[in-house]
Amino acid sequence: MSVDNTRIADELEAPTAPPVSQGKLVWKRFLSNKLAVVSAILFIAILLFSISAIGLGPIPGWWKYGFKELNDQFQRGAPSWEHPFGQDRIGKDYFAQTMRGIQNSILVMVVLGLIASVVGVVVGAVAGYFRGVVDAILMRITDVFIVIPALVIGSVVGHIFGGLGAFFLALMLGFFSWMGIARLVRGEFLSLREREFVEAARVAGASDARIIFKHILPNAIGVVIVASTLIMASAILLETALSFLGYGIRPPDVSLGLLISQNQSAFQTRPWLFWWPGAFIVTLALLVNFVGDGLRDAFDPRHRRFNLRRMREQEPEEGEGDDGGPRTGAALAEDVL
Repeated sequence: MSVDNTRIADELEAPTAPPVSQGKLVWKRFLSNKLAVVSAILFIAILLFSISAIGLGPIPGWWKYGFKELNDQFQRGAPSWEHPFGQDRIGKDYFAQTMRGIQNSILVMVVLGLIASVVGVVVGAVAGYFRGVVDAILMRITDVFIVIPALVIGSVVGHIFGGLGAFFLALMLGFFSWMGIARLVRGEFLSLREREFVEAARVAGASDARIIFKHILPNAIGVVIVASTLIMASAILLETALSFLGYGIRPPDVSLGLLISQNQSAFQTRPWLFWWPGAFIVTLALLVNFVGDGLRDAFDPRHRRFNLRRMREQEPEEGEGDDGGPRTGAALAEDVL
């Protein structure tokens, strides 16, 4: 008897593993998604490569040609050792232009995503927390913006602010791209505001602003991050469409969509002028989507990717129960019914 008591006391006194924080769990789940990790690494690598190639602002890059520099035609503008991506019809180095287009497209993606996330979080949080008249007014305003096609809003904004550069274009587009995040955050707040920790914060005398941003928002941050990454993926496509239509970034600056628009007539004779920016547009959009999927799985493990092999391994054999034993006639009858 004393031996059992001693063993129980030793087990109780044994050091337990320290609790793992939510951030570490999310990070571990994200790292387990190999496709998302590789996509994030490739996205960062493309961004750093474009910055190092042609520089950023006053900082020069290692590539010897600038994206605005006019050069003599070399081998009729075809890809060569001197100009790996070729040259456009007036002699500009297409590699430098493509790198500049990547920088501007990623800038639009990031700035638009940040602005849309901030505005959407504030609108959705206020509507979901206060409900009632405040919720009705904010959601009707959201509905008004939702029914207007994004391309129409983007064309008007691009026509007014496109000539001011990529940053101002992304800034203005961000103020018209927050509706999806606002609805998602509102739904999360409607659910979380009834939880016990919110009631405890109210009893403790916390203000509404503190409850919203210190207690509820950290529990909804997963939805915000995932929605932000998906908006960034759509932002690069929106910028591409606007630049292709002539309402986005304008010369002498360039973007990937503008490069396609300027060289669409040369698709048959000089296809490399079309394929290089097109390939990077598709690549960047896919990489951001894969990262968003990985973040969604990391923040909400209930969203598991379908695995046919695992499903077949978990299925019981025919004629056997879930515990591996033989199935009874009643169980088989239930399956038939």
